[in-house]
Amino acid sequence: MSETTDVATPTTHDGVVPPPPLAPVAERAAPPAVLATPPADLGLTWRPLTVEDAADLTGLVQLVEEADGQPFRTSTEEVVEELSAQWRDLSRDTLVGLDGTGAMRAWAQVDTAPGDTNVVRAFVSGGVHPLWRGRGVGRALVAWLEGRARQVLAASGKDVPARIAAYLEDSAPASARVYEAAGFTPIRYYTEMRRSLRTELPDVPAIDGVRVVPWSPELDDAVRVAHNAAFADHWGSEPRTPEQWRANRAMFAPAWSVVALADDDEVVGYATSGRYEHDWEVAGYSSGYTELLGVRREWRGRGVAVALLAAVMRAYAADGVEYAELGVDTANPSGAHGLYARLGYEVVHSSTMWSIEL
Repeated sequence: MSETTDVATPTTHDGVVPPPPLAPVAERAAPPAVLATPPADLGLTWRPLTVEDAADLTGLVQLVEEADGQPFRTSTEEVVEELSAQWRDLSRDTLVGLDGTGAMRAWAQVDTAPGDTNVVRAFVSGGVHPLWRGRGVGRALVAWLEGRARQVLAASGKDVPARIAAYLEDSAPASARVYEAAGFTPIRYYTEMRRSLRTELPDVPAIDGVRVVPWSPELDDAVRVAHNAAFADHWGSEPRTPEQWRANRAMFAPAWSVVALADDDEVVGYATSGRYEHDWEVAGYSSGYTELLGVRREWRGRGVAVALLAAVMRAYAADGVEYAELGVDTANPSGAHGLYARLGYEVVHSSTMWSIEL
């Protein structure tokens, strides 16, 4: 006669079975021991990017953006800032393909976010010159990007869920097909919205216990702390370190940015803006872009977001620009998409995050 032993499955106090513990990220990422550059038979020679490549890289990026019908252009200032991030290792995390004349024909780069605590992420991006498409270069770059991203995640030492993510514009479906073939799947959807400033603008509502003031350097780190708190319940958002917060500000417009302060001077909300004048000719109109808009959870439902948006819209209009623009996660838990629609914003463009979840 044999005996069996029943082992109870552990549950939480509310009866929910907890997920199994994660394996170490170094194991889940399964990084390649050696990462080879794309094969020589593609007709390109490969090397890492440097900050000195910024002007040439900008030219290639803009050619790709034009070919893909994107309603914006990346500036040299933005490329310099991206390549100069102090946490980046360009020698290992970037790649550029040169033809026989030394001209750039393709590039790839992996970036990380040092402040990640809940999900450690590796962001991948790149592109191929329009005349060099259809030769397998894009597939080779995505394979390299995935391999390097796995190495970066494994080396992070952060034993939390991990993600390899690529933001792809929906106007370039061919790019999505390359990533899909490599095992990426769509996980999140985003829209770009705009509102004419030539129609009647909303008033800045008076809110008891709150005043809206211009952004200032003295408030900046408190705004960062408020941002980390405001976005703690947003999918895909991770805390930003001071270094991350100060990065990517080549197009920052302080005069178009505002902060909501409580009576005790706590930052309860903020709206920061960018001025992308190099996009205006491509778009066919001038605009102010609301980069970040956030309100601390305990202050939501009082009209703070409306006050902030109304204030920046009026700042844009005062400088004579034609539209206010912003981007939004379509599944934002704060209901932002509906708020923007009620204020007159309309969808004009969309993009998708494709990812490999580890």
